[in-house]
Amino acid sequence: MARTASIDRKTNETKISLSFNIDGEGQSSLKTDVPFMDHMLDLFTKHGQFDLTVDADGDVEIDDHHTTEDIGICLGNALREALGDKKGIKRYGNAFVPMDEALAQVVVDLSNRPHLEFRGEFPNQKVGTFDTENVHEFLWKLALEARMNLHVIIHYGHNTHHMIEAVFKALGRALDEATTVDPRIKGVPSTKGML
Repeated sequence: MARTASIDRKTNETKISLSFNIDGEGQSSLKTDVPFMDHMLDLFTKHGQFDLTVDADGDVEIDDHHTTEDIGICLGNALREALGDKKGIKRYGNAFVPMDEALAQVVVDLSNRPHLEFRGEFPNQKVGTFDTENVHEFLWKLALEARMNLHVIIHYGHNTHHMIEAVFKALGRALDEATTVDPRIKGVPSTKGML
C-alpha cells in the first residue's frame, strides 16, 4: 500500500499544493517563493528518502511567515495522512547531524500527542532575507498537524545557516527511522493498542 498524501490549502494569505511520499527516493520539486525554505526542504527530503512536491504562492511581499507556517501545516497533514493506521512502524526516531561546527539532534515520536520542544538559539535573526524565528514556527505547525512529539536540540554552533541545515537534515533522518516499517511489529507499537 502506497504511503502517500496530497494536500491543497488556500487562504487569503497562501495557496499551497503539496504531495508527499514516505517511501520515496529523496526527490523534491519545490516552488515556495521562499528560497531558504526550498533549500531546507530539499535537504529534509534527501536525508529522509522521501519524495516531496510543494507549489506555494504566498504573501511574501509582507514577509515569509505565512508561507513557511502554512507549508508546515500542509506537510504535517500529509505526513499524518500518509502514515494511515501506523501499523508496523517503528514510531520513534532519533538523529544527530553535524554541519561543520554545528551539531543538531532531532527526536520524534509518532504518538498522536503533538508537542514541540525546541532547545537552541540562533546567533543571527536572519539568514539572507529569511527570519530565523520562522524555523520554530514551521516545526511547531509540522508537529501539531502531524500529531507527533518533536524534540529539536541544537547542541552548539556559530553559523546560523549551518545550525538550521543540521536541524532539517536530522529531521529527515529521524522521521525516516520513525516511519520505517519493521516486520517484527504486529499492529501498532503501543501497549494502548492505538496511536
